[in-house]
Amino acid sequence: MAFKTIRLTLAASVAALAISAAAAHADTVFTPTADFAGRVSAASAERGAPVLKGSKAVISGQDLVPGQEITLMRGPNVLNAEGPIVVDAEGKFSFEIAVDADAAVGQQPILVIAEKPAGAQIVTLKISPDVPLSGAEKFDIVNGPVTRGLYQVAYSKANNAVFVTSAVGRPPVAQSALTKLDADTLNALAQITPEAAPAREDGSDGGVFAAYGVGVDDANGNVWVTNTRQNTISVYKQDDLSLVKQFEPGTVNHARDVVIDQVNGRAYASATRTGNIEVFDTATLEKLEPIVVTSAQRGGEWSAMALDIDPTGSRLINVSMSTNEAAVIDLKTHETKVIALPGAKAASGVAYDAKDGLIFVGSQGSDNLLIVSAESGEVLHDVPVGAQPLNVTFEPVSRLAYVANRGAGTITVVNTSGEIVANLDAGNMPNQLRADGEGNVWAVNKARGEDDPTGDNIWRIRLKAE
Repeated sequence: MAFKTIRLTLAASVAALAISAAAAHADTVFTPTADFAGRVSAASAERGAPVLKGSKAVISGQDLVPGQEITLMRGPNVLNAEGPIVVDAEGKFSFEIAVDADAAVGQQPILVIAEKPAGAQIVTLKISPDVPLSGAEKFDIVNGPVTRGLYQVAYSKANNAVFVTSAVGRPPVAQSALTKLDADTLNALAQITPEAAPAREDGSDGGVFAAYGVGVDDANGNVWVTNTRQNTISVYKQDDLSLVKQFEPGTVNHARDVVIDQVNGRAYASATRTGNIEVFDTATLEKLEPIVVTSAQRGGEWSAMALDIDPTGSRLINVSMSTNEAAVIDLKTHETKVIALPGAKAASGVAYDAKDGLIFVGSQGSDNLLIVSAESGEVLHDVPVGAQPLNVTFEPVSRLAYVANRGAGTITVVNTSGEIVANLDAGNMPNQLRADGEGNVWAVNKARGEDDPTGDNIWRIRLKAE
């Protein structure tokens, strides 16, 4: 398929740039240079919104040299055709561009050229697919607020309860909770604040062991919670949320997901920024030897993100954000098969369909869902689902995949043939979701500011019976 070059309404010819440069420096084009030390970013002109066709974007920079002159180019086109952008006294600049209706979806490179002193940098402007809302009438959807800073959700069949983690702000995190809700009414049954964490390296307050990832162990009546900020994990009782065990900081590097293997009595936690999946005995609460995943890419370094498990206890699936690969791990032998994911950028969410052996991968950088054969490694379907798909789950009763698009504020429902069945409004920033095996999908979304009426909600979504 031929690549279709983006057309931006502020584009002009290279000739304009050449004339401008010649006028500014008549003696030579080889002016004094310096390392490009500043930071440049590209984002929507509307805070928190994705960049779509027909919308506006802002290219902005900071930590630049005051008085430095900036020219922006996309291919041969000058975006600031009326003249250089001058960096202000604080070392900043900001320039708005209009993205026309024919712009190609994807990651668009923009060359940032500086003068006085000279330097250059490439910044990526991501134009996301605009998938319209559809199909809500096919589902029973219930939602309601819980508490600030929701992150993940997990369901307990044994107690007909859902457990939700939350954390607010950056370290030291002082506001965090583990909340237990009635699965029928969504009413809170119990809530606790995690224990105080050790002081930070500089001696300042360490906040609490904030709760991020969550997994439910019905066999032992426990809830496992990842403490990302302290690089560790903790275990609570399901009935009253009392602490069973707090593992030491450093136990799981930048702990993200935790899933429970009820068949083999194991808990698996992804250690982001490494290839480690840390393993724990769910009965004795001992840490065991990790599963270590190695990238098949030359020089590639695995970064373990989302996890999903075959309910029969035979396979564990992981995805790497840094190398855009998936790993299929045999839980009897720990033999690992690594699958390349062409078309994925910043792969982060993963789900597994054990019946057909399908892997579903959501990627934040490419705004798509890949459906991949676990057996052959072939990408069967590449589905544009909306801005920043962060997580995905597979619901085995309806045989549908649900994708949480954090940037778009939607949950896209896709069948195993790669067809969009629905695209549901999920408030702002849907963060994570999980199927419960009973036909329901549980999701949580975050708030965009304290006054967001749809923020920090839990959602129960179920396909209506025909």
